Amino acid sequence: MTKTFLHAQLFNGVDDHLQPDTYLTVDDHGVITALGTGVPATVAGETIDLQGKVVIPGLMNVHTHIMSGPADQPGDHLSETEVTYRALKNLKALLHDGVTYIRDCGCAFGVDIKLSRLQKAGELGGTEIDGSGRPISIIGGHGDEPQGLNGESNLGHLVNSASDVRRAVRENFKLGAGNIKVMATGGVMSADDEVDDTELTEEEIRVAVQEAHSKHMTVASHAQGNRGIQLSLEAGVDSIEHGIYIDADQIQLMKDQGTYLVPTLSPCDKIDRYGKGIVPDYVYRKNAGVKEIFYKNMRIALNSGINYAVGTDAGTPFNGFTTGTTDEIVLMTEMGLTPYQALLGATQNAAKLMQIDDRYGTLAVGKVADLVVLDADPLTDIHAVQQPDKQVYKKGVLAED
Repeated sequence: MTKTFLHAQLFNGVDDHLQPDTYLTVDDHGVITALGTGVPATVAGETIDLQGKVVIPGLMNVHTHIMSGPADQPGDHLSETEVTYRALKNLKALLHDGVTYIRDCGCAFGVDIKLSRLQKAGELGGTEIDGSGRPISIIGGHGDEPQGLNGESNLGHLVNSASDVRRAVRENFKLGAGNIKVMATGGVMSADDEVDDTELTEEEIRVAVQEAHSKHMTVASHAQGNRGIQLSLEAGVDSIEHGIYIDADQIQLMKDQGTYLVPTLSPCDKIDRYGKGIVPDYVYRKNAGVKEIFYKNMRIALNSGINYAVGTDAGTPFNGFTTGTTDEIVLMTEMGLTPYQALLGATQNAAKLMQIDDRYGTLAVGKVADLVVLDADPLTDIHAVQQPDKQVYKKGVLAED
C-alpha cells in the first residue's frame, strides 16, 4: 500500500541541516515517489504523522562479520547451519539499530552471499547484504581459521600464488559476491602473526583487484601494517580496512585515488575497555600496543579530506550488532568529525563505496525508503542515533520485534 509520512524533520543525507515539516510518499515497492514540505494536495493510501520527529536515511555498516558473536573464543568451529543461524540473528539486531544495509567482510561457507541471493530473489527481507564470502588469506595468516564441526572447511581461501588468488576471486564471483576481501597483513585477533606482518604480495593483491574490477566487484583490504597498506594501495583496492599504521604519503595517495578508509574504531575501544583478563593475552597485548598510534593516525586521516565510511568489524570481542554501528558513529566524532560528517560515513559515503548510491544512502525521489525515525536531532547531538527505541523502516515497512 502507498503510504505518506507527514510532518518530519528530514536529514536527507546531503544537506547539513534538517528540512522542517517534510513529507515523503512511498510506493508499494518501497521507493520514494514524492518529497516536499507541508502536506501534499492529495494523499492516497496510508498516512503516518511523525509529529515533528527526525527522519534520517537508513544507516549502513561496511565492515561486519555476521557469522560471529562478541563472546566467541578463538578456535571455535562452526557448521554452516550455525553460521546461518547466527547471521540471521545478527541481521535482525542490526536492523533494530537502524542499519538497513551492510557489507559483510568475511563469512565462512559464503553464507553472507547466499543470504544476499535470497534477498535479491525476494525470499528474505531485513537488512540487505553486500557479501564478500570467504576472504583471501595466506596459509597461517589472518583469516586462516578452520570451520566446520570437524575443521573440514576454512574461513579463508588459503592461497600460495597469484593463480590461487584468481581462482578464489572467481569462486566467490560464481556464488554472487559483490566485494572481495583480501587479508594483506596480520591482525590483532590472529594468534600466529603481528599486525605489521605483510602477508599477501603486491602481485596477489593486484590480481584480486583486476579480477574483481573486471566483474563489477569491489575489493576491501584488511591492512593494518604500513607495508601492507602500501601494497594494497599500489594494487588499486577500493578500501583500506583498519589502516592502523597509515602514513601521510599514503593518506595523500588515497585522496588522489579516491580510496576509502574504513577505520573500525570499535574493536580497539571495546577490547581496551573490557578485554583485560578475558580475551587471549596476545589479543590484549597487540591491541594495547597499537591503540595510541591507531587513534592518532585516524584523527589525521579522517580530517584530511580522505574518503571514509563507517564499519565496525562487528563480531569481534564485546563488539556486537545491537548498538555497535551507532556506537561507531559516535566514536567517529571523537576522532574530530562533526556529527554531519559522521552521519555521511554511515549513509551517502557508505553507499558510494558499495556502489549502490543510485538507490540508497540519501533520501530523494527515486531512492529506496530506508528510514530511521529519531526523537532528537543527531546533527546537534550525535548521541541521538543511539536511541534504543528508534523506529526503523526498511523499504517503507516498519521493522517489528
